[in-house]
Amino acid sequence: MRLVTYRSNTEAEARLGVLDGDLVVDAQRLGAQAGFPLPSRMLDLIDLGPAALAVLGTALADTRGRWQAGVAVPAGNVKLLAPIPRPRKNIFGIGLNYVEHVAESARTLDTSKELPKQPVIFSKPPTTVVGPGDAIEHNARITRQLDWEVELAVIIGRTARRVTEADALSCVFGYSVMIDMSARDCRRASQWIFSKGQDTYAPFGPCIVTADEIADPHSLDLWLTVNGEVKQKSNTRHMLFKVPALIADISAGITLEPGDIIATGTPDGVGAGRDPQEWVWPGDVIEAGVDGIGRLRHSVVAV
Repeated sequence: MRLVTYRSNTEAEARLGVLDGDLVVDAQRLGAQAGFPLPSRMLDLIDLGPAALAVLGTALADTRGRWQAGVAVPAGNVKLLAPIPRPRKNIFGIGLNYVEHVAESARTLDTSKELPKQPVIFSKPPTTVVGPGDAIEHNARITRQLDWEVELAVIIGRTARRVTEADALSCVFGYSVMIDMSARDCRRASQWIFSKGQDTYAPFGPCIVTADEIADPHSLDLWLTVNGEVKQKSNTRHMLFKVPALIADISAGITLEPGDIIATGTPDGVGAGRDPQEWVWPGDVIEAGVDGIGRLRHSVVAV
């Protein structure tokens, strides 16, 4: 299933929906029609576990084409938000997780040219998250080097503490797209959180595709353009540390909980790695996508 968080108008509450063709089907209202209690928020659905997801799928299949008024609305008539508009805790970011990106970063960002022996982990606060179409803020008082990174996002579905790589994928609820915006000139003593953690620096969406629909998360094309020009184009098979290794490594010391998000790193092609270096500015438009999941489109605006 392709799960979304949406708002029917600017005054309405954020609600959990399912993309079904060109319709958004409201999960809670669908459950009421089908006689199954279902939640109205993404995090509540994730918390309820696989049984709730199975109920949602059954209700969708049993009522498709016979929805009562208000259950399904055209997707073009709603505003999609980030699938999890406000994560409960920081996003786990993974740095230097594609071989070519390690090389370009070593040339221009003073990072090591050696491949990491363990995942490089940083974090992005919940306030970085914005949904499809929302503006990316450019604060020229803080940065003159705003950069882009397209990433596959992994959403955790059950508590994972000291899990093995063999069991790690069973902890995944689904996958999404994230753009890891980075103010390259805001790194502080080699620490990245201020560089990557500023408001609006984690465009996220447009949906979560449940794990059962992604047979292999390591065979997905991902790409990013700026003003229509391709800047990044690669495939998740080139990850240095694959999704099971990331989950096992993080959970060795930090408990992963339902709804937690891992942004799995970016391929080469970032602005800092180009000669001459390139940055985004107010008026630029960034688009990014992951095969089988969807795409994001965001304008950069001055603040």
